This record gives sequence, structure tokens and C-alpha cells, in this order.
Amino acid sequence: MRLRRSLIAVATVLALASSGTAYAASKDHGGPSDGIKSITPITTVYTYGQKVSAVAVEYGQTVNDRTLDNSTFAVSDTTYNFRFNPIEDLPKLAERKITHTYTNDAPTSRADRRSVPGRYVIVELDPDENLGWTVVLSKCPTFLCHVKVNAELPTQVVQRKDVHAQPGKGKGKGPVLAKATPKLSRGVTEPAVNLLVDDFQYGSYLNAGLVLPYHYHLPKNYQPGKKYPLMVVLPGHGMGWDGDNLGVQIAADIPATAWLQSSWTGSQEDVIVLAPQNQRVGLPAEGDLLIKLVEQFSKDFAVDTGRVYATTVSYGSRLLWEAFAKRPDLFTAGLVTGGFQLSAAQATAIAAGEVPLWITHGVNDHLLNISLARGSHSALRSAYEARGKTPEQIATLLHYTEYGNDVFSLPDYHAAYGPTYEDQSILKWLLAQRKG
Repeated sequence: MRLRRSLIAVATVLALASSGTAYAASKDHGGPSDGIKSITPITTVYTYGQKVSAVAVEYGQTVNDRTLDNSTFAVSDTTYNFRFNPIEDLPKLAERKITHTYTNDAPTSRADRRSVPGRYVIVELDPDENLGWTVVLSKCPTFLCHVKVNAELPTQVVQRKDVHAQPGKGKGKGPVLAKATPKLSRGVTEPAVNLLVDDFQYGSYLNAGLVLPYHYHLPKNYQPGKKYPLMVVLPGHGMGWDGDNLGVQIAADIPATAWLQSSWTGSQEDVIVLAPQNQRVGLPAEGDLLIKLVEQFSKDFAVDTGRVYATTVSYGSRLLWEAFAKRPDLFTAGLVTGGFQLSAAQATAIAAGEVPLWITHGVNDHLLNISLARGSHSALRSAYEARGKTPEQIATLLHYTEYGNDVFSLPDYHAAYGPTYEDQSILKWLLAQRKG
């Protein structure tokens, strides 16, 4: 048994090694003397996954921000969305709506969206567009396909107006750093800057010949002598490890990164996030491996063992039911979104451990019928009734929500984590649970 950890950057470098040629080729696309030194995509994880949220265009000198506006550049990006489109749609592009344009001293966006002196022009894009998604089809080892993060994004940038340097002591716009090239589309030249996702670290857990890759995130000012709640994020089937999609469980949807942002949780409390990526080798083995990982991780880091939570997407519910039934003492509470039905035996074990749960599901889920969630709710309620719990006591231990189509901000009615995570009260409820 051993636990190995390294920075996610190591895995990222390996993943991008095969794409270096493509990046080098796109660097020369606009010619060496056009004044643009690099183009870096910036990504953000929104409710339904990661997309390009901005581009950083680099010049040779500090840019005069007073000559920039939202019409200085045009950005086009893929119309492909792995939930709705065939992979053949990946090269199909549409123009993005630009929301903010400002300068920065690094290839990353700023929360205040104010210009600071720098060589980078940050072009922010409308987050509500169904464009620019980074997660793509990986492989289909069974009848169910896996997904991965695309290392070679098809994002294109056009500089429509001249870009100027600072004017110095004299008045005016300053010298031209790059002339307008309104008919020339440039591809990205650098690997993406993935906001929050790049802050996760990579590890792997080995036990009985099985390897469990995982990513984790420690608070910014992590103190080993302090105790932090642990959020275990169990992703859907397609985000399981397939040998080619390391880390996609962080980027494919919101549950991993939400716990790092008070705007989602409604809390300023620091949380440790652990996102395992099981290989889909069978529930008994996966459940045992998950339990051992949580136990070992809790020893290695400053985890409050009275506050170990789990949250799921789709297939992840099967792992939660397995682990909660085997070790109800290990977990404090759980959140199951768009999941499978647990068995009567699992319901009995979880009820015996009195592990609080909140189950959510889309009424028109096209992959997992609403009857599965209703069956889980009914089985758990019956298990509590068999133990003599009153309706009031059951109501504190078991919560259940069904969602109609109108509350989904993207029409994937299987993705119940969408309206779930957009309801801050549910996340607050989970963090409020304590053992005993």
C-alpha cells in the first residue's frame, strides 16, 4: 500500500507533450513580425463544465489600454459540446461575444476586470454561450464512452484594430505594436491556463494491484495543525480513468471546483477536496479502494474525521452507496445527484449508521429514470421506519428533491448536479452536517 503525490503540472506536461508541434505551428501562423508574441486560452469551470472564458494576447511591450475596446478583437470557438454533438463537430466554429477587454501583466484574467500595466491583452468571453467547451470524447471502451480535456483547443483570434504601446511622455496613442489584420485568424500558441483546475495536485493510491488516480486541493493557507472538512467528489462513468483522460473529473462539471468558491458554497470555510478517478473495474473492488484511499488520505492530511462528506454525479452514486453501506462510520453525510438506486441491504446499513443524505434527480432524466431516485428515497425511508424513527427524525436524515426541465440552465436533464449546485442552500446543508 502506498500513497504518491506530485503536482498536476507534471501530468499536464506529459499530456501536452504530443501537442507541442501543433502549438509551434500555430505560433508562426501570423508571421514573426506581426507584433503578437503569443495567444493563451484561459479556461473556467462553469456549472456544466470547463470552457474557454478568455484569451490572453501577448505583445512585445506594455500595451496602451486606452486604445482598446470590445471591438479590437474577435474570437471564434468550437460549437461542439460532448453532451449533444458528435466529435466531428469539434472544428466547427462560431464567433464568441466579448464582454471585457483590458490589459494585465500575466496571461490570466482579473476578478476586477481593470487594466494594469502589462504586455497582455485579456479578452473575456460571455460565459452563458454554449460555445468553447474544452471536454471532448476520449474513447469508448464499453458501450459507455469516456471523456477528456482537449489539449489542443481550436480557439481562433482575429485582431481587428491596431494595438498601440504606451505613448511615453508625449501625447497620442503610442507606437503601433501590431497592425490590424481583420482577415487573419490566429490559433492559440500556448497551453491553456486553467483557473482553479491547475491548482489541484495529482496523486495515485496503490492497493492489492489496483491503482486509483486522484486529484486533491488543499486550502491556500493550509496548516497541518488545523483540521479541515474533506469533500470526496465521485464523478460520472465517463470521467473514470481510461488511461488517456487524467484529471477530467475536475473539469467536466462543477462539483470539484465549487467547494473552493464561496460564491457557490455560501461559506468562507476552507475545504479539502479529494477527487478520485476509479477505473470502473467493478463496484466491490472500487468501493474497497475508495474506502482505503479516504482512510489513508485522512491520515496524511489535516482532515477533520468528523466531517468527511461525499458528493456524486451519476455513476458516482454507485460508489457512494457501496462505500457508505460498508463504512457508514467513515462518512458524515452525502449528496447524490442524478444517481442509481441503492439496494435494500445498502439502505439498511446506511440507516443503521444514520448517515444524512440529500438525493436530487431530474424528472425527465433520459439516462437514469426518475424511478431510481424515488426507489432510493423510498428504500431509505423504509429502513429508517423499520428502526423506529419518527417522520420528524427521518426528515432530518433524508432530503429529496426532483427537478423539472425549467430549472436546468443547459438542457441535459440527466445532469441534476446543475440545479443542485446552483442551489446554495443544499451545499450549505452538506457542510453543516456533523457526526453525532
